[in-house]
Parts: sequence; C-alpha cells; structure tokens
Amino acid sequence: MSYPLVLDLAADGVPVAVTCRVLGFSRQAFYAWQHQPVSDRDLDDAYLTDAALAVHGDDPEFGYRFVADELEAAGHSAGERRVWRLCSQARIFSTHSGRHGSGKRPGPPVHDDRVERNFAAEAPNRLWLTDITEHWTGEGKLYLCAIKDVSSNRIVGYSISDRMKASLAVDALSNAVARRGLTAVSGCVVHSDSETAGAGAPSVPDPHSDGHAKMSVPGAPRIS
Repeated sequence: MSYPLVLDLAADGVPVAVTCRVLGFSRQAFYAWQHQPVSDRDLDDAYLTDAALAVHGDDPEFGYRFVADELEAAGHSAGERRVWRLCSQARIFSTHSGRHGSGKRPGPPVHDDRVERNFAAEAPNRLWLTDITEHWTGEGKLYLCAIKDVSSNRIVGYSISDRMKASLAVDALSNAVARRGLTAVSGCVVHSDSETAGAGAPSVPDPHSDGHAKMSVPGAPRIS
C-alpha cells in the first residue's frame, strides 16, 4: 500500500494530487484511507482499484473481464464479480444508458446489422469493435474511443478527447488504419453501438460496411 508515502511526501511539500497521479491511484481513495477507519478487505479493495486503474492506463481495453485477466496475470487474487464491482465504483468504465428525447435534430438512420451479434472472426482485420467510454480524472471528464480486433482481442486504435465529438471515433479509426496498414484492413467490418460511436456523425453509404455505418476515413473501413 502506497498511501503512507503520500503523507510522507506531503510533509515534504509535494501536493497530494501530484503524488496520487504519479503513483496511479485516485485522491478519493487516499482520503478515504486517511480519514476513515477501514477493514483489511476495504484496504485490499482500494489496492485492487489502484491496480485496475493502472491496467486501464497502460492498455485501455474495455470490459471488466479483461481487467480481471490482467490483474490475475500480475499476481492479484480477485474474481470477475469483484473486479466488476470495483470498476463500477471507481467509474473506470462508463455505463451507457438509453437516451431520451432532447429536442435536438435526430442523427443519421441505423441500417441493417451485418454482424447480427456474431462477434467472431477467423483472422485479424476482419471484424473490429468500437465503443466510447467516459472517465473522470482530477482535471475533468475525458472521453475514450477504442477499436478492438475481434480475432486477437487487442486494441488496434484509440483516441482521447475532453469532448464527445464525431471526430473522436474518426481519429480512433484513423489511428487503427495507420497502425495496421490500409491494404491489410481492406474489407474489414467495423461495428459499434449505434448510440455511442456513431452519434452525430455524417452518414456514409457503403455496401461493404456493417449496416450501422455513420462515419468514415477515406480509403479505410467504415465505423458502423
């Protein structure tokens, strides 16, 4: 546990926020440890939460199962249900809820879903999944859009912004295409939640895209 180190450095004039950021855990967790008596279980939860934050910072994958796998590989003992609870409490991952009418101009129409919930691929660059999540930091909210290759289950591209804009998904797709190569990703289907990654983006008709296509990069796969 690194919380005592925060106190030591604070006594030497190092701001708590700076130390927490460098060590990779939240100020809220530190203050909770400092001001409230906690059980060994609570301390262990705080330690696992910090480890989960570190996993997210090193490789921004999505889903608590991935975090649980990484924690287990690093030697931590925690089941998927416990990791899900800790990630939810720490707001490491966002929960997308249904949208209600806001009076704003509706976005582009949603078309047929070519994936049809069959999230499997026999080779890399055949099917990518993309989603946008929001994360609270000491300096405000950040939005992260990441693209994952279904075959390798690895992140192939991502972008980060302090605003939810269509360019967030476009930049993530551009990053993925640049890393994998335009020729290699030809014909790749990119599937997304139609109410997140595609929201507000211009519709791009494409007979080879997953029917939800809403934005694109010239010469690259379409985000659905």
